[in-house]
Amino acid sequence: MIFTVFKKEMRDTLRDRRTVMMMIVIPTLVFPMIMSIFMSVSDSFQKEAAEKKVKIGLVSNQVGSLEADLLKVPKALGKKEFIPFTDTISLIKAIRSDSIQIGIYVPTNAEQLKKAMKPISVTVFHDGTDLGMKERADVYLTYVQAKWQKQRYAELKINESEVTPFVMAYSNVASSKEMIGKLVGGFLPYLFIAFGFMGCMFPAIDLFTGEKERGTIETLLTTPVPRWKILFGKMGVIVISGLLAATFNLLGIYLSIEVLDLVKDPVILQAIKDILSPTFIIMLYALLIPLITFFAGIMIPIAVRAKSFKEAQSIISPLNLLIILPAMVGFFPGVELNEVTALIPVVNIVLATKELIAGTLEFHLVAMAFGVMVLLAVIAILLSYRKFENENNVIS
Repeated sequence: MIFTVFKKEMRDTLRDRRTVMMMIVIPTLVFPMIMSIFMSVSDSFQKEAAEKKVKIGLVSNQVGSLEADLLKVPKALGKKEFIPFTDTISLIKAIRSDSIQIGIYVPTNAEQLKKAMKPISVTVFHDGTDLGMKERADVYLTYVQAKWQKQRYAELKINESEVTPFVMAYSNVASSKEMIGKLVGGFLPYLFIAFGFMGCMFPAIDLFTGEKERGTIETLLTTPVPRWKILFGKMGVIVISGLLAATFNLLGIYLSIEVLDLVKDPVILQAIKDILSPTFIIMLYALLIPLITFFAGIMIPIAVRAKSFKEAQSIISPLNLLIILPAMVGFFPGVELNEVTALIPVVNIVLATKELIAGTLEFHLVAMAFGVMVLLAVIAILLSYRKFENENNVIS
């Protein structure tokens, strides 16, 4: 009988356009859309930054070698135009009005300091909200500084290698898969959880509150079938709907890689393909099933109690924030799955999925996270059963 109820409710759910949109269409399209927008915006910013001509205000009371060398900085380091200023006050005003993007103040005794082989205190003015301008100034001044250092070594007859204590070389031992998992791995479980919740919401409301409004649940409850079988049949549809939303979200990631070819870097592409392995998918569903069952279990009592679709939606929708906020923990650097975070609902699933993506998952921790969510799912099911069994308003 449970399967009969499940089959009937699943058929009706798939006929509802709103549910299909939240369960299939939006989850499938959201990741390709995000990736497409991100890649186009990123490419646009890079192209704009490379082609942008930076206007640099220069305050100097003399035409010295520093100014001359700044003018000789290669165009390959970025297009630029130098504009002379007489004082720093007018220079700062010009930066604030965006007439220039960078201001450089060279002290009047710069030439004397250079001849004495003493450091020159150069001040760079910039607007911190204008991203990339400070870095552009650093590139220009570093170029001139490196040139002058070589000249000083030559004048002092010093071998540069003799005054260099050591040369640093950095070697990243983390794999591309681990880098993706640690840096952006929190984004994927966030999507899975968000769409899993939304995929449950509309079927939960429609199968209980919606049927109450339409009067069809009265006919169903008058049949000689225990209420728990009806509940389990309906809950099965809600859980499957949430899992389908997460599944089509995963499908969207696959389409972004294999069909739309949005990821260009071959190293990253291979790492993502390694992540989307059968083992990853099995482990992911093992984590998602108790979580989505928990979602269904907390939605059903609300849907049973609510007297209208609008009332149920107004109560359940804010719960999305309570789910999304802990899901955002995956974005925070330094927060990892351990014996404490494995006991925190939702957070444990996010962090476990993040570790799973990185390939650094410790199985005793994922077992703890899984056990916590299974326990909560059982409690939510019992709560739903008690509410559905005892609520007279179901058919009132």
